[in-house]
Amino acid sequence: MGVASRLSQHHLVSRRRVTRRKPVVRRKLAWNDAIGAAPDVALPTPRPEPNADGLAPLGFDAPPVPSALDLPLTTLGFGDPLRWLAAGWQDFRRAPHIGLFFGTCFVLMGWALVGTFRSAPEYTLALSAGFLLMGPFLCLGLYHASHELEEGHRPSFWSALTAWRQSGAQLAIFAAVLLVLEMLWGRAAMIVFAISLDGVPDFNQPLASFLTEEYITFALIYTLVGAVFAGLIYAISVVSMPLLLDRQADAVSAGLLSMRLVLTQTGVMLWWAALIAGLTLLALLPGFLGLLLVGPVLGHASWHAYRAAVPR
Repeated sequence: MGVASRLSQHHLVSRRRVTRRKPVVRRKLAWNDAIGAAPDVALPTPRPEPNADGLAPLGFDAPPVPSALDLPLTTLGFGDPLRWLAAGWQDFRRAPHIGLFFGTCFVLMGWALVGTFRSAPEYTLALSAGFLLMGPFLCLGLYHASHELEEGHRPSFWSALTAWRQSGAQLAIFAAVLLVLEMLWGRAAMIVFAISLDGVPDFNQPLASFLTEEYITFALIYTLVGAVFAGLIYAISVVSMPLLLDRQADAVSAGLLSMRLVLTQTGVMLWWAALIAGLTLLALLPGFLGLLLVGPVLGHASWHAYRAAVPR
């Protein structure tokens, strides 16, 4: 009887435990049924911001960033380049310490060019190409100064020197493109020099000795090759460098936008190129000292050319 009594009590306790669990189980089943019957609600997922280069992080689909190539262009007039020069002169007057520093760099580059011409004239055009590569990057500080003045700020010398850090990666890509063009230009110049002349000419000879058919043909071909490469560098960089400094854009799109500006408004851009070339030539005459003033003014004016051609 003792064993039967204990079994009976154990059976009653087990039934009580099961009975107590039933409401809990019923509540869980009711909760699951309610969730299953509820309509599917799409939870909002965070949309990642694009990186500094305009690309989405890996694994995410960010909205596409408009390409710089699709930016609208303003219709320019032949009087606009003169207004750009006037605005560049005003920027130079408002920040002369920055302009004079970069102007000094331009003068030193000119003296280096003269020294190369006297000692190794066959490398003169190649060095000129290198200076054309360095010129736009030196002008980055002038672009930055003009942008700061445009915003009502006083540009600092250090910020002008480190302006390239704002778009360092894309500027490096653009520099690589210009470097390739410079190397091709230098190689083409050496080939023209080797084919046209038997040796290094003696520039101490009288001027009449260079008026032969050989030297005239060489000069024409030499100038033509230089004009082709200089024009190409001008076309891809006339507004691309200020654009890379001002906006988040990739180097390829910036270069193509610059070429689109030159191709669609060729007359005005050729006029602007002629002004740049003419003023630079005049600045070379007094021992390159004119670059101390002309170089910074042209750099500031190039920023205003970009601002006029590519609206905000």
